[in-house]
Amino acid sequence: MTVEQDITMPIATQELHDFLSDLLGSSGVIDDPAEFARYTTDWAGDKGGDPWMIARPGTPEQVADIVAFCHRHQIPMVAQGGHSGLVGGAQPDPERGELMISLERLNRIRHLDPINFSMSVDSGCILQNVKDAAEEADCYFPLALGAQGSCQIGGNVSTNAGGLNVLRYGMMRQLVLGLEVVLPDGRLWNGMHALHKDNRGYDLKQLFIGAEGTLGIVTGAVLKLAPRPQTSRTALIAVPDIASVLALYAQARRSCCDLLSAFELIPRVCMELAFEAAPDLPDPLDEAHPVYVLMEVSASGPADLDTMIEHLFETGSDQGNVLDGVLASSETQAAQLWQIRESMLEGQQMRGEHLRTDISLPISSLTAFCDAANHAMAQHSPETQVIAYGHIGDGNLHFNLLPPANLDLEAKKALLHELEGVLFDLVDAHHGSISAEHGIGRVKQVPFLEDLDETEYTLLKGLKQLFDPEGLMAAGRILPR
Repeated sequence: MTVEQDITMPIATQELHDFLSDLLGSSGVIDDPAEFARYTTDWAGDKGGDPWMIARPGTPEQVADIVAFCHRHQIPMVAQGGHSGLVGGAQPDPERGELMISLERLNRIRHLDPINFSMSVDSGCILQNVKDAAEEADCYFPLALGAQGSCQIGGNVSTNAGGLNVLRYGMMRQLVLGLEVVLPDGRLWNGMHALHKDNRGYDLKQLFIGAEGTLGIVTGAVLKLAPRPQTSRTALIAVPDIASVLALYAQARRSCCDLLSAFELIPRVCMELAFEAAPDLPDPLDEAHPVYVLMEVSASGPADLDTMIEHLFETGSDQGNVLDGVLASSETQAAQLWQIRESMLEGQQMRGEHLRTDISLPISSLTAFCDAANHAMAQHSPETQVIAYGHIGDGNLHFNLLPPANLDLEAKKALLHELEGVLFDLVDAHHGSISAEHGIGRVKQVPFLEDLDETEYTLLKGLKQLFDPEGLMAAGRILPR
């Protein structure tokens, strides 16, 4: 089938527009291409195709009605949340016409139960608003992402989001008690259970967590809350190398009990990128060091966190794993330390075309992997700059690459594609994953499929066929259409 044939709408445009307008009102439909840009471009500036039009339902029932209509008329569709994805999963397919279903108006917090430590929300709720609502009830929703001011709960569920607090609280999969999902034929499945223990056979909600909208559209979620931390301490620690980072991490896991909530690797090159993006940020230590750790401990009850971290400093220094460090003495100073972590991402964007990766390794393999990957990059392209940082506590490494500045755009893309292949081969050799938290989408589909064995591929295809035999929902994401 040609691309031209592939983007032909199965029914008249006016018929689809009339249906959506009758169901949602005029404000619930966007059909002017001039208004598409906000929905077709992601956080990194990458653009997908244009949709036929954009539906903006305000209730789960309206989502179900839209999906049922699409199923009857064989209309491909894709759901979208907060535009913060990085693998092209929620952007319209540029080679196949699709109806986009934006969930931005599904933004109600339905119920918060501080005794059960749970919250029921619409999938279009912005993560930061959910965190704020939990805090008002003296609770805590621990998912923490750089995009939390714009990303939505439905997208967090659909990509099994991770972020900064995974080592203590787990990924989104561990933070979901129940789900509400519109299936590809328009049926609305209500699995909004607020049970912390439920062993009634197959756990259906887990099928939709991390499925990237290919098996159904999440319209609601019951989230697991935690007690709100009463105290927290943030420290930036200078260390000599990656091996010392891992030794310090193992020590911190033991000496900080279960109170360690974040443990981030930040090489000096990332610090420099942060200072480029935010020139007013102070350099926390008097001297520059090759590698840093940004860590946080927090407690919801009485605990002497300062003594805990000071003991870690002393022991780490005695063992040669700590060169210097600073313990934030105020919330303002702690915020500045975390601002380094956020600003370095902006610094990467300012450098232009670069390779973003989202890999994970067994934590004990990180030193060997980094040594092998740095050597391989130097062999293939000595002028390419490696920027490797990430969530050491869960083995998630963002091994990113800045190509030589003197190459033109096409040459940069070609080089980065070649280096990505080399890098992913090393990930496979070290028994890791090419996607720790961003998902597969369309961007990572080829390397994902290359690494699947026949049995796993057959099982994945069988799931897609069971839920969406017509291939209408988010087709071409994760699996080929």
